[in-house]
Amino acid sequence: MKLNFKLLSLLLFFILSTSKGFSQIDFTNEIGIVVGPVAFQSDFGEREDFETNSGNTGFGIGVLHFINFNYKKDFTSKNLWTFFNDHFKIRNELTYNRTKLNHFGKWVDEFRSGMNTEKLRGHSGLSQNINLGSQLEFFLRSIREFENSSRRGNNLLAPYISLGAQISYSNPSVSTSYGDGNINNPNNFYGPWVQATNPNFNEDSFLFNDSQFVFSLVGSIGTRYKLNPLSDIVIDLKWQFFLDDRVDGLDHNLTSNKSNDWLLWLNFSYVYYLNNN
Repeated sequence: MKLNFKLLSLLLFFILSTSKGFSQIDFTNEIGIVVGPVAFQSDFGEREDFETNSGNTGFGIGVLHFINFNYKKDFTSKNLWTFFNDHFKIRNELTYNRTKLNHFGKWVDEFRSGMNTEKLRGHSGLSQNINLGSQLEFFLRSIREFENSSRRGNNLLAPYISLGAQISYSNPSVSTSYGDGNINNPNNFYGPWVQATNPNFNEDSFLFNDSQFVFSLVGSIGTRYKLNPLSDIVIDLKWQFFLDDRVDGLDHNLTSNKSNDWLLWLNFSYVYYLNNN
């Protein structure tokens, strides 16, 4: 993947400037790193098939920034924003995920034979996405109680749910080992896909190699564990639904193509508190 370094620089500047801006008005800032496996759900493989779900997996990494309202200086029991301060955080993140994609399920079962089966077996893809976005996290217990727990020698869990949106710089790639390996040759791909497209086959009919910006909706469920007063570890399961069906490099026109691409990311994070007013 040819990374757009100018884009990455702008995204990093956004996160750093956001952190600096909020620190000037007495909010607590937190930064973190995140990593974990990704399960990608796309037009590759058979829907709701275990082999597809377990086979089309990749990884994700990233950096995190949290805006913690709990330590705003005017936080008092009479403050109208007390509940919000004590139960909500804003999570900003810049992440990268990468997943190799192949066909799994009954249509490529080892006992099947035929030209279309071989074409599916030879077809593979690669989904690569740089993601920038924010989520609003709602903690089920008091954030202040959680953050003071390590001082009392009683390190607590802090479960949460979140919802947000992201913009992704998507750069998929397509390849095939069938025939002459040319992705512009319709004879190298699954017949029904070709028949469902325009007679003049080209790369843009159902195969996509071009980069693009894509919006997505994200939601998470997870929990924090307090290591010490200034650091937490986080386990989080994130769902990301792309508002596009070309993130995997494939968008065929058959009726089995029922939804856009989406992924599940089981991630593990280390979070450090920059300032604690």
